[in-house]
Amino acid sequence: MSLLRRLEKSLNSDGFEREKEVTAEPISGSPPTALSTEGKLLQIRNQIMDLVLGSLPANAEQLGEIPLRNLIDDAITNACQTLGLSIRPEERRFLVEEFLNEVKGFGPLERLLNDPLVTRVNVNAPNEIWVERMGSLQRCEWSFRDEEHLMRIISRIAQILGARVDQRVPILDKPLPNGGRVRVKVPPISPTPTISIDKGPENPFASLMKQRLEVQRWQQDAVEQIRQSLQERLMQEIERDPSLLQERERLTELLEEAFDAEVANRNIVLSRSERLQLQVSLINEILGYGPLQTLLDDPEVTEIMVNGPYQVYVERHGRIEMTSVRFRDERHLMRIIEKILLPLGKRVDERVPMVDARLPDGSRVNVVIPPISLNGPCVTIRKFSRDPFTMSDLISLGTLTPEAAQFLQAAVQAKLNILITGGTASGKTTLLNVLSAFIPNDERIITIEDTAELQLRQDHVVRLEARPPNIEGVGEVTIRDLVRNALRMRPDRIIVGECRGGEALDMLQAMNTGHEGSMTTIHANNPREALSRLETMVLMAGMDLPVRAIREQIAGAIDLIVHMARL
Repeated sequence: MSLLRRLEKSLNSDGFEREKEVTAEPISGSPPTALSTEGKLLQIRNQIMDLVLGSLPANAEQLGEIPLRNLIDDAITNACQTLGLSIRPEERRFLVEEFLNEVKGFGPLERLLNDPLVTRVNVNAPNEIWVERMGSLQRCEWSFRDEEHLMRIISRIAQILGARVDQRVPILDKPLPNGGRVRVKVPPISPTPTISIDKGPENPFASLMKQRLEVQRWQQDAVEQIRQSLQERLMQEIERDPSLLQERERLTELLEEAFDAEVANRNIVLSRSERLQLQVSLINEILGYGPLQTLLDDPEVTEIMVNGPYQVYVERHGRIEMTSVRFRDERHLMRIIEKILLPLGKRVDERVPMVDARLPDGSRVNVVIPPISLNGPCVTIRKFSRDPFTMSDLISLGTLTPEAAQFLQAAVQAKLNILITGGTASGKTTLLNVLSAFIPNDERIITIEDTAELQLRQDHVVRLEARPPNIEGVGEVTIRDLVRNALRMRPDRIIVGECRGGEALDMLQAMNTGHEGSMTTIHANNPREALSRLETMVLMAGMDLPVRAIREQIAGAIDLIVHMARL
């Protein structure tokens, strides 16, 4: 007899219930073909599952319940919008619970495992779950989406039990606390993955998960104590020898020596990857910006968005995605914010809860903290590209065609006044920077920005940057002040990073008085709306001009409008 046949024969006597052996009615009392409200919601769950789970961070199961609920709720909203689905508040609550069970529990089995009246759970196929309740077999309306979904829950069961289930080890048979037992078969030993769980009134995996969480929590506490101890020792070394801050290799050597001693004293076993991760974390805390440093060093990340200590999103290749990066708590996040702002001469507190700043590499930073931010401290960093985009890059990315690129190059060289419009993060500043590269090197260029982002390569460039008021409310220098002053600096061209208010009038007057070839950007959904916004911004200058005069100014000043849109 072959090994496969012997295994099948031995498993036929393990108590697994097959479909043909069970003829009980569903728990809901209705036939499986008649979908109840929950059945319809499970269909929605199956539709949005990949979108919801795919948007959660890799360490989502380690998050607290409230932050995780908020993440799941946002993910459900985004998934439903993407698929054009409409759900009511009570349906949303049901789906949040379902996905909470997917992340922290055992998916469709979670409510059955927690039911004190259920003594046995049999999964004969992804769409077939039976339970034994008070001696009676009943078919559940709840189900798995497919075999992949079922295998994911089987893998979690095996992980909790410290076991393995796959094609090479297709059988799991383990005792559970309180006299229970779990049996699992997967292909090739079974046509489809199956589970049989004998249980008492309590969830048999709850105590195992609690023990595991306690061990993880103890290890995390121990690692945190090591982190704090090592950080204090390294800071003492740096106080004695400040040159260490410039010598990363020496600092790393000191860290490794101190690390080995701490781990030995506390009798903690860490893997090689855990040791390396902790060392990098400490170096980043001391020399960099903590958890944000790895994202700042990643060349593919163009924007970093921190929504409180437990949510960090990034933009890669034009797509926003959540990361596994997180801060320990709000105090940790505030400490990193202070570390960012202090060398820049900036501060943020309850009196000044919003601040804009620029990192030494040119990256733009915006910080908002409570009480005006309800999510906790929020940080947005738009990274400064070390290698600015060129027109060839935009063509290869599909932003514009070669013919459009040639036309825009000719427009800049012909000294046309250009207005670049588009929505937030549509690439307005990027295009402005690319077009500026076509300005001849013998012209005097003055750039004016709220936060300096432009990277012009010409020699004769004067860069001006607006300044907010200080704590006493004085010392403000606006974009409009800088545009007026630039007119006295003998510019050939004026480039304003973005027009937002009354400076639009001064910019139009500059374009109409001999400063051809000037360029600027404004936020607008389309070119027609851009012209309307220009009118509004001119009125914000406080000049009592008739609309006809404003429109004549715009018509005489603007030669070309280039609109950017995210597709």
